[in-house]
Amino acid sequence: MASFSDMTDLDLDRQISSLSRELAALKKAAAKRGGAYYEEGRQAAQDAYSDLAGRIGEHLPALRSHARAIEGTARRHPATTAAIGLAVVGLLAATLLSRR
Repeated sequence: MASFSDMTDLDLDRQISSLSRELAALKKAAAKRGGAYYEEGRQAAQDAYSDLAGRIGEHLPALRSHARAIEGTARRHPATTAAIGLAVVGLLAATLLSRR
């Protein structure tokens, strides 16, 4: 007849083997879920990018036209452009420094 310590060792071996199989199954399930979440996130990002590109694409000619008009105004009035630029930089600096 087997001794008590031999039976305990056999029990522990079985439990360890069972736990190892369960751990492997959990790892496989987690990998599947992670892959699915990654794919869903990638698809959502791709959809958002396509939507944004569509919206911007529709308005791009108007944006270019406005940019050319602003550029022309800036070339005709360089002192005013410089003053506005300095004011914007000052406002940004004040905003950033006030948050500290």
